[in-house]
Amino acid sequence: MTVVSSEKKRMESPRWVTEEKRPGPAPHSLVVENRERLTATGVTDVGSYNDQVIETNTGEGQLIIRGESLHIDRLNLESGELIVTGRILSMTYAESRPAGSFLSRLLR
Repeated sequence: MTVVSSEKKRMESPRWVTEEKRPGPAPHSLVVENRERLTATGVTDVGSYNDQVIETNTGEGQLIIRGESLHIDRLNLESGELIVTGRILSMTYAESRPAGSFLSRLLR
């Protein structure tokens, strides 16, 4: 007499098949036209803004845009595109400081 099992053995797929592809950080670039229009790519977030300062986060760190009569014309976080118009005076990357006091970092 032959016994047939109704249980099917579950086969695991190779790891490369089941992993979802996650997009990496978008390439970051800045294009300034006549100090009146800035197109930035690779923008991940806009922290705060007013008509004089716009603080953004990019794949390369925090970008601070300073100027006069600044206006965000377009922000698309899915594509990482930011377009700013107004009088652009400066763009600065802010370096993040290591956590802890100087002495605690020294004694690590």
